Amino acid sequence: MRALFRGLFGLILRVFFRRIEVSGAERVPRSGPVIFVLNHPSGLIDPAFLLCLAPRRVSLLAKAPLFRMPVIGFFCRAFEAIPVHRRQDAGSDPSQNRETFDTARAVLARGGAIAIFPEGASHSDPKLRPLKTGAARIAFGAAGALAEASPIQIVPAGLYYRAKRTFRSAALLYFGEPFTVEPVALEPGEEPPAGPVRALTARIEQALAAVTLQAEQAEAHALVDRAHRIVSAQDDAPAGPPSLVDEFALRRRLLAGYDVVRSQWPERFAALATRIDRYEAALSAAGLDPRQLAPGRFTLGRVTSYVGKAVLVLLLLLPAALVGVVVHYPAYRAVGFVATGMAKGAEDALASIKVLAAMLLFPLTWTGLGAAVWLWRGVQAGVLAFALAPLTAYAALVFFERLDRIIGGARALSLFVFRRWAFLRLVAERHAIREEIVALGRGVETS
Repeated sequence: MRALFRGLFGLILRVFFRRIEVSGAERVPRSGPVIFVLNHPSGLIDPAFLLCLAPRRVSLLAKAPLFRMPVIGFFCRAFEAIPVHRRQDAGSDPSQNRETFDTARAVLARGGAIAIFPEGASHSDPKLRPLKTGAARIAFGAAGALAEASPIQIVPAGLYYRAKRTFRSAALLYFGEPFTVEPVALEPGEEPPAGPVRALTARIEQALAAVTLQAEQAEAHALVDRAHRIVSAQDDAPAGPPSLVDEFALRRRLLAGYDVVRSQWPERFAALATRIDRYEAALSAAGLDPRQLAPGRFTLGRVTSYVGKAVLVLLLLLPAALVGVVVHYPAYRAVGFVATGMAKGAEDALASIKVLAAMLLFPLTWTGLGAAVWLWRGVQAGVLAFALAPLTAYAALVFFERLDRIIGGARALSLFVFRRWAFLRLVAERHAIREEIVALGRGVETS
């Protein structure tokens, strides 16, 4: 059952996110007791990533109210999650956490793996929240009962979402370097002393900071996001998109320089920020992306080849895509409406609600379509309609993604052909901004 749900949720994640990458899986110990610690930026999406993509079986610590929810509670039990009783949750009794800790330590004692979100709750803050001490307490409690030949390893894992609330964005699960928990002497049933617990929690926080994006203010992330699009844009068509690991590393470097530049060269910082904003506004007015400003792409051969392939794909997908749009558009709109209403502005919950709503509304759509065709044309036709409905949804998804790229490319080509001066001015401005960012980066390295 667990394997079935793992495959199902893995498929759902790969539909919601256009790109998913896992990095550092080779660092995860293949055997022995392991505690995964993760940041928590996106509600139920975060545990789904670890449960589906971790290289070994994991039992997750999850807040107790989830176990009382009709559908989510069933999945929590199917994935062998361990309930955590928090003071802020209505109806929870924190005294029951002794049983929680005992269960987690038992999993570790038999060489298993558990996972904890030590921030305690998902959020949209620009940096990690202060960590709870539960991970350190569980680690010390289990380490004292294990032989030295089976030390507990803590593996930090960072979740990076390019745009966590956006459908068909990109996501990275990044495993950092594991480290060993040094046991402390404890009597049976004794809680670990506060000093070692604080020290291990601080070490976990440091390890998590190394695999996540940190900033004091949300404005830093917003500016770095715009700067990254400019820096990463290429003048010619690349062999393929850069890996999310490279993207993540570049954003970490940009964030590292943000505070230094802002404090040491405030005038240059302000001028660059204004310049980036104006450049982004000009691109937005033209309906372009920085990656589309590549003069080398607009040769006759490349344009002809791209248009020919794109038109062929669109023509092949068009019939199924039209059916997919007609059948699924009401459910698609309902998912957005439900998610927006229930999230109430909480970005960390939006993607989770979208996925849960889609898991309910789209199968209901397929079932309704199958039933209608069954009544109209018979049993075999109804079953066939039910089986083909998800394929038409995927065809519509691919069709409109391709169409969107074609429209963007057409805008860039039109600007290149009919307003070459405006196109080249945008290219020159992008080059100038990139050079200023690089120059400031050199200044940070030598300061």
